[in-house]
Amino acid sequence: MRFKNKTAIVSGASSGIGRATAMRLAEEGASVVLVDINAEALTDAMPDSGDHLTIVCDVSDEQAVESCVAQVMEKYGRIDILCNNAGIVCTHMPITEIDSNDWQRVLGVNLFGVGHFIKHVGRVMMAQESGSIVNTASVAGIRSGAGGNIYSASKAGVINLTQTTACDLGEYGIRVNAVCPGLVETGMTKPIFDYARDKGKESKLGSRCELRRYGRPEEVAAAICFLASNDASYITGQALPVDGGNTASLNLPGMKV
Repeated sequence: MRFKNKTAIVSGASSGIGRATAMRLAEEGASVVLVDINAEALTDAMPDSGDHLTIVCDVSDEQAVESCVAQVMEKYGRIDILCNNAGIVCTHMPITEIDSNDWQRVLGVNLFGVGHFIKHVGRVMMAQESGSIVNTASVAGIRSGAGGNIYSASKAGVINLTQTTACDLGEYGIRVNAVCPGLVETGMTKPIFDYARDKGKESKLGSRCELRRYGRPEEVAAAICFLASNDASYITGQALPVDGGNTASLNLPGMKV
């Protein structure tokens, strides 16, 4: 019950890592606000027990985010934890073929959405002089080969934003960290897993990681909840890979069987 009497917002909470994080927070006593753009999926993702609220919100729309935060404050009066998990991917393509609309769409959700929530929740946490923010970045933001150009750039931006905002907010007792998941089976990565299974290559998924397997949303959620908790009270400005060792060594095609 690390989060008893605490209020947490989780964006991208309708599936995958976001849903697993919301469930874990609820299990450990938090009042959880599940935020997502998909209203139907959001309803299905609600915890079986505990105090919770669902809000439909497009994180790329700052006014929508500001309204979301206001709703949370009206109901709970405080925000102790923010988990920025909402994200989208874009088709892999060479940099010379990318359309500006794709840049705006992916950065709008993956990077600007994080910034919008940190801005408006940060003001609440500054007044409280306490709070923990955990952003979901990616190993794609650390090294090439884990995502396309736009997605990778957006996640590298999240890592840097984590560091700079940790510097901005640290004096108010607010910690800002990030997790960098490797290959995890979620709604966003479903096409990769479906393709591998159709081709009989499921055993290859995650084979380039040191643990030789892919991850589960619950494993990333556990890391997020650690960083959000008082167990990580002296950790801020960090980006923690949760990737089965993927970033621990040179990871080039053909190097691992």
